[in-house]
Amino acid sequence: MPEVIFAGPDGRLEGRFTQNKKKGAPIAMILHPLPQLGGNMNNAITYQLYQEFLEREFSVLRFNFRGVGRSQGTFDSGIGELSDAASALDWVQSLCPDARQCWIAGYSFGAWIGMQLLMRRPEISGFISIAPPANLYDFTFLAPCPSSGLIVQGDADRVVYRSDVDKLVERLYAQKGIDITYKVIDNANHFFEKDMDELFGYVRDYLDKRIPEIGGL
Repeated sequence: MPEVIFAGPDGRLEGRFTQNKKKGAPIAMILHPLPQLGGNMNNAITYQLYQEFLEREFSVLRFNFRGVGRSQGTFDSGIGELSDAASALDWVQSLCPDARQCWIAGYSFGAWIGMQLLMRRPEISGFISIAPPANLYDFTFLAPCPSSGLIVQGDADRVVYRSDVDKLVERLYAQKGIDITYKVIDNANHFFEKDMDELFGYVRDYLDKRIPEIGGL
């Protein structure tokens, strides 16, 4: 899990990157939760997402948004962080130009950034969004959502309300050409402390189904 430093739009960005040397190995980028509440690339859910893609022979990057850890710059309410994510994906693609798949996975704030990036990068073949903060940020940019993905929400989340995520998913279900898998974990809070096994059971099942379907293995 080598430490990496690469150029971002507002200075250097710190990350952890593991490259699979197989020709055409797929790539994945993992985005962490809100920096203002202590979110960083070592968050437990962010770290485990990284591990799940590694186990499936992806080249995987997780990194700190601007102003977090050793990343330069200051928090920019999502605008600069989206630019950070775009630069990070450019960096990974420069190292893995023949990757046959590209995935984005994010948790909370990172899910919001990831789904915005999804709209801008047609090469993204799949996404995982855990507790996307539909009550805190505007998701109407997903019109239409260009890729199929997995959304997981906790039923007892008091940070991101299930009712708002339900509405987001309903809008996505109505769109043609994509398939959204939506899983709700009973009694799970925003941090999934007691529900990590169930959360990542859904993630594993989804990846193991989708990746072969689009030629990732």
